[in-house]
Amino acid sequence: MNPNKRQLISRNIKAKTVSQSVADLIIEAITRHHFRLFLLAQVCLALLAAMPTTSNGAQALSDNDAAESDMTFPADERWSSTGNLHTARDIHTATLLPNGLVLVAGGLNTASVESRSAELYDPASGTWTATASLNEGRFYYTATLLNNGNVLVAGGDSISGERASAELYDPATGAWTPTGSLNIARQLHSATLLPDGRVLVAGGYSNGFIIASVELYDPATGTWSLGNNLSIARFTHTATLLPNGKVLVAGGFGGSGTLASSELYDPASGTWAATGNLNTPRVTHAAAILRNGRVLVTGGINSNGISPSAEMYNPNSGTWTTTGSLNTERYAHSATLLRNGMVLVAGGLDSHGTSSSAELFDPVSRNWTVTDNLNTARSQHTATLLPNGAVLVAGGLDSSSIASRSAELFKRR
Repeated sequence: MNPNKRQLISRNIKAKTVSQSVADLIIEAITRHHFRLFLLAQVCLALLAAMPTTSNGAQALSDNDAAESDMTFPADERWSSTGNLHTARDIHTATLLPNGLVLVAGGLNTASVESRSAELYDPASGTWTATASLNEGRFYYTATLLNNGNVLVAGGDSISGERASAELYDPATGAWTPTGSLNIARQLHSATLLPDGRVLVAGGYSNGFIIASVELYDPATGTWSLGNNLSIARFTHTATLLPNGKVLVAGGFGGSGTLASSELYDPASGTWAATGNLNTPRVTHAAAILRNGRVLVTGGINSNGISPSAEMYNPNSGTWTTTGSLNTERYAHSATLLRNGMVLVAGGLDSHGTSSSAELFDPVSRNWTVTDNLNTARSQHTATLLPNGAVLVAGGLDSSSIASRSAELFKRR
């Protein structure tokens, strides 16, 4: 990443003194995605023994997955270039709209400035078309497709600091409209659409602090209400809606270091409950829900460096089970559930820098198989499963740590 971008992304991390905390060092490293500094901070963490990594209390899980009848290895699927974005960007969002178009918005551009621009990808033509710009540029924010077809964008970071603002994109008009603001400005949080149509926002980073606060957005009123806090303050975690309607929050970074803890949100009671710990603490990892209702998490970084490990959460037992490891350790990558039930993991950062590698997870064998490399190495990109079964990857930082305009498709040739 270029120095200007590193400076921009870390501007909300306060100026450090000789007595700065190890936690601050790690937070700075994560937000900059600077692996060597992260390792240094974790070494300091271990030497000082001041902030031990969250303990691992996961139970071993022995069970059998039901084979999926249409599970086939897509040996003839490859990456092919498609139309370039109008605006180079990374740390943006991509949302599949009900009309089949993909909305890409915000992020950081090549000038290391948060972008207001938004554009639409048409799978039929393979081209991008500009649409109305965001009212406020932002990155490290969330975008959630609501039940009414609108897209809710909330929070994020900017030159002036974390944002509390939120806005709605209407695909019918192509316009953005401000909606109620968050009670607490935040970035690096999670947002999950609940079965009742509300949006759950949890955790994040705000004004120099890791936060545990939770808010709920009601599309009917356009307002946010505070909910019960997370049990553990965290950011850069994953949040996944389970088939039973609960939300699984896993990993991330907290006041005690890289987290192995997980917790469940119950929309019916509005409360959080602890569940099994990850076998491997991780931050900047990726999560994907499988057809059988289990949650697969992959990669990330922790005190041991970049992780190649992967594990699955079983909602029935509340436990995590390790699976076969990735062929390439990585973080800041994407993980996409394919129509055949496999999970495609692509790009990210590994020990050599920005990666172009991609691999497939088979939930029946629980093994990973290397597949065709991306045409462009990238991290902090987006990956979207299209209605035709192809996966659209767009933007991200390239091997020179510069925001990219390129986009490509993983599809059958």
